[in-house]
Amino acid sequence: MAEVSAQQFLEIDQIREGVLLLKNKSLRAVLMVSSLNFALKSEDEQQAIIYQFQNFLNSLDFSIEIVVQSRILNIAGYLDKLKEMETAQKNELMKIQTAEYRKFISDLIAGRQILSKTFFVVIPFTLVEMPKIGTKKEIGFNEEDFQRAKSQLWQRMDFCALGLRRAGLQCTPLNALELIELFWSLYHPEEAEVGYYPEIPPEIIK
Repeated sequence: MAEVSAQQFLEIDQIREGVLLLKNKSLRAVLMVSSLNFALKSEDEQQAIIYQFQNFLNSLDFSIEIVVQSRILNIAGYLDKLKEMETAQKNELMKIQTAEYRKFISDLIAGRQILSKTFFVVIPFTLVEMPKIGTKKEIGFNEEDFQRAKSQLWQRMDFCALGLRRAGLQCTPLNALELIELFWSLYHPEEAEVGYYPEIPPEIIK
């Protein structure tokens, strides 16, 4: 039986200049978005955030996808670093405090899984949305078409970023390397948990 790779099931054809090019001839950009502690906000602040987020959603004339990635946070390396600091500490009081802090962290997470959450907004654009391209029988990713589509996609991304910032959220677009690492981690969660990522050849990072 022929070996089957995960790549065969991905809808992604290329990752180019921070853009996902899909096999169905559409494009995607990905914004990584910060979180905020909504529960610690005052009632007025909460209402303002909800109002701004509603305004953002209502202002969209295209669809977006909101993705939440949960990942087990491995802090073994952090505990090892604390142990090294404890051993190297010359001041006896600081050595004791470092040891107590390391024990406190170990006891805190004992038997628990600490999860980190990362938030993304996926923004779409299709070549058929550009009239001169949409009338063609064959739609492709030649350089001219790609740059025009990318420009339109970037306008949508800037619009989304502005709306999210008004709701108190910070966001940044993922570049090609970050997109590759994101999708690699989705299919290799155990390796990503301990901070391992494959070496990516420079020539494919554009």
